[in-house]
Amino acid sequence: MRGRVCLVTGGSGGIGLATAKALKAQGATVHIVGRNREKLARAARELDSVSFRADFASLASVRELASALLARDEPLHVLINNAGIWLPDFQTTEDGFEQTFAVNHLAPYLLTRLLLPRLRESGGDPRVVHVSSRLHLQAGQTGTPVGRAIHLLNVIGLRVGGAQARFEWDRLDRREGFRGLEAYARSKLAQILFSNELARRQTDVSSNAVHPGSVATDVTRESAVLRLLEPLSRRILKTPAQGARTSVYVASDPSLRGVSGRYFANAKRATPASVVHDEALGRELWELSAERDGL
Repeated sequence: MRGRVCLVTGGSGGIGLATAKALKAQGATVHIVGRNREKLARAARELDSVSFRADFASLASVRELASALLARDEPLHVLINNAGIWLPDFQTTEDGFEQTFAVNHLAPYLLTRLLLPRLRESGGDPRVVHVSSRLHLQAGQTGTPVGRAIHLLNVIGLRVGGAQARFEWDRLDRREGFRGLEAYARSKLAQILFSNELARRQTDVSSNAVHPGSVATDVTRESAVLRLLEPLSRRILKTPAQGARTSVYVASDPSLRGVSGRYFANAKRATPASVVHDEALGRELWELSAERDGL
């Protein structure tokens, strides 16, 4: 990775910071993005890295981030869309969109689109890595008590199968009947749909999605129920360093040069929900995202 420049969003803690450390250990130049000023400053000092503050609940902030990055006279070889959030209650962004979908999908979609020219011109096997989750398999399946129970068991690392995932367009911004688990799963499904559509549209930039595993991080910091389960879950979940392994593998392994439109877990190819291969759905989501992001 020597000579390669990487950008990791959500890099001030958890999987993102562990990913940045691992890439830096391989010799890469690593920049990180975070929201919390104090955490970001600590992480930047620890990494001896350049950091950028951005709030992914604001499209204007994402645009400012992209402008700051593009203003730097340096290439960009790897973009890791790692930042994410999980909210138990319905909240909207300053742009008027449901926050989980906006932060987990619309913001990285916008950032990726704005940075694509720099990635392409940098050459040298440019890669985009989207940190999704196997919880995308439960998208559209959490509307019943049984579905929610299956979803929660998957959150804490107990692997339970479920029905086929589906993308629910009519629930994107619906306050009525909002469920945090449902919104999170939908946003993670959107990430893989975006990854695959990007792979179809940008053959010179690799785009792949990963499941980091069930990892003990603070992504569930806003959920009282999941915080109560934290002592149990931390006994069976991966550490952030273990969770970063697949992102690092997809971002750096020479054997994956030119590999695109795939889904990985445990540092190897994995099988996502069948719906992620729906090209019409991928195009529709691309167009909706572009419209919402003002592209």
